[in-house]
Amino acid sequence: MPELPEVEAARRAIEDNCLGKKINRVLIADDNKVIDGISPSDFQNSILGKTIVSARRKGKNLWLELDSPPFPSFQFGMAGAIYIKGVAVTKYKRSAVKDSEEWPSKYSKFFVELDDGLELSFTDKRRFAKVRLLENPVSVRPISELGPDALLEPMTVDEFAKSLAKKKIAIKPLLLYQAFISGIGNWIADEVLYQARIHPLQTASSLSKEQCEALHTSIKEVIEKAVEVDAESSQFPSNWIFHAREEKPGKAFVDGKKIDFITAGGRTTAYVPELQKLSGKDAEKAAKAKLAKRGAKSKEDDEEEELEKEDDSDKPKNQKPKGRGKKPALKRKTKDSEDEDDDADGEEDDSDAEEEVVKPRGRGTKAAIKKKPEEKAGNKKPKGRRS
Repeated sequence: MPELPEVEAARRAIEDNCLGKKINRVLIADDNKVIDGISPSDFQNSILGKTIVSARRKGKNLWLELDSPPFPSFQFGMAGAIYIKGVAVTKYKRSAVKDSEEWPSKYSKFFVELDDGLELSFTDKRRFAKVRLLENPVSVRPISELGPDALLEPMTVDEFAKSLAKKKIAIKPLLLYQAFISGIGNWIADEVLYQARIHPLQTASSLSKEQCEALHTSIKEVIEKAVEVDAESSQFPSNWIFHAREEKPGKAFVDGKKIDFITAGGRTTAYVPELQKLSGKDAEKAAKAKLAKRGAKSKEDDEEEELEKEDDSDKPKNQKPKGRGKKPALKRKTKDSEDEDDDADGEEDDSDAEEEVVKPRGRGTKAAIKKKPEEKAGNKKPKGRRS
């Protein structure tokens, strides 16, 4: 997903190619989930004929400063991306629009053609981004609520350590909190914690001075390196955990060490248990939780074993099952196989409804059968012997 380095790469591409140019044509998508608080026509009329003066960024937000307000603002969400026709801009997995697709892309939400013919588009395949037109982007949400930018407004080591000392939550969720530091997302948080050898669930206030310094350094180095290569992930250092974050559990390794996956702050989190260990009260708490979990599992296993013994003792020996024993087993097998197929295809299973159909016993009401129009009860010949 786009984080600070990806958005900064987009900002630099605009700065290098679009400044000082007038907007000659505008196309705004009719999508009120992404285009926030303004109609496409009003958006178009407000920026047509204006000149792009600069491109600004804070955290994961970007906006274009024109020669007069209002200014287009972009919150990238999960898959927002800037494309400039004929210019290479960093692509990432969820946002990539194929070069073979039509231009502007069907996913384009904001498109402008400049006076020299250059074309710029903001796309969003997943529709979690927000495109707004604002008089002063820094004075309103979400930008007004952001903490210091991790690249442009870094805290000093002392400021960082003092701030962490006041936070009684796990360090990974804190790094993701944009009001604390803006621009750090899931992959950067995992990377800086790995480089600093800090467990993602370690309480922020419990970090030692040395750990605070190591984390401060890793945030600076990881972000600066990612920005230096325009967020081109193939150029990230080979010893970064980034390259193995999407491997399957048990198959993910970095520098020969196993990567485990947990949930921290509601996000899937990659870390190396051998190097990133909990300490102090966090370690004690985790150990107690682990023992309690093992105890609960052992108790469940014992209860299951006792139930199995009781079931075995209650069963009559050498007695054949009554009725048609094989038929129910066959039905269960058929249902199970249907469930597997339905799960794979994502379709609803209606076999339960079929199970409700039961044949009536005795002289019950027979199922209604539609009679053919030509048949009448009076014309039927009685069955039996011929006379």
